[in-house]
Amino acid sequence: MPADTANPSARRTELLEAAYRYALAHGLASLSLRPLAEAVGSSTRVLMFLFGNKDGLVRALLERARADELELLAGLRRADRPAGLGPAAGQVWAWLAASEHRALLRLWAEAYARSLVEPDGAWAGFAKATVDDWLDVLAACQPRAERDGEGGELRRTLTLAILRGALLDLLATDDERRVTAAVRLHLAALDST
Repeated sequence: MPADTANPSARRTELLEAAYRYALAHGLASLSLRPLAEAVGSSTRVLMFLFGNKDGLVRALLERARADELELLAGLRRADRPAGLGPAAGQVWAWLAASEHRALLRLWAEAYARSLVEPDGAWAGFAKATVDDWLDVLAACQPRAERDGEGGELRRTLTLAILRGALLDLLATDDERRVTAAVRLHLAALDST
């Protein structure tokens, strides 16, 4: 039986952070508990006790990655003065395009794809949750009249699709200049409508 996740022990938190750093460097596709345990200074038995099984550990790692994503998104919310869809998307893209976030974003892309092809188990719901998170934040960035007006949902859906596609292209090619120019072209068109 896994340790209490509502009130994690200091050791569980420490090992989760170490496992997260390991996953950022090595990905989740071929995650094996024995090498992970060795790399984080633990044992498979301790990891099993703290996380239940490999799926439990993967779920905890996905939650940890999502926490980083939600931290960025929280910074965009301004209920008193919405940033606007274009400026918010520009801020999101600047964060996504920063080279220091590539490891996290590769992990996100891996989890997103696995959630689509393996909809049960540890990956269950990850892709949908991330779409919902992003759409919710983009909606909060739109002024109320735009958000609730005709086309508001379509504008944020298109913006999210552009950002996600651009991110995947950036991760595949590492051509930040070209992909950023394309995102800026979309944002300019978004601002002009």
